[in-house]
Amino acid sequence: MNSILVWIFSFLSGLVGSMGFGGGTVLIIYLSVFLSLNQLKSQGINLLFFIPCAIIAIIVYHKQKMIDRKKVLPLILTGLIGVALGNIVLSFIDTNLLSKFFGGFLILLALKEIFFSGKSKKKK
Repeated sequence: MNSILVWIFSFLSGLVGSMGFGGGTVLIIYLSVFLSLNQLKSQGINLLFFIPCAIIAIIVYHKQKMIDRKKVLPLILTGLIGVALGNIVLSFIDTNLLSKFFGGFLILLALKEIFFSGKSKKKK
């Protein structure tokens, strides 16, 4: 049964992630809740999981001419700085507190989607 859940949640994470909905959330919840891994291990596995997924997504998006290179470079650079600072901060945060932050983030995200998702206009 456990290996079937691994396949199901991995597939769902890749599917949801490729649509831009944050498949990592699905995978981290699975790893934390169903496999009882701590938050840091779940996040590390999640990051490793999405490297090949991201490469495939980049190829597909690039072929469809959906990547604006001029806008992507600054995002990548500042994102890398954020990763470095986040890892420094992470070394000072207890994993239990990190799990609570993550749970709170999911609750806030759910509330935003429930109450405010229909109010913004789509821009093309």
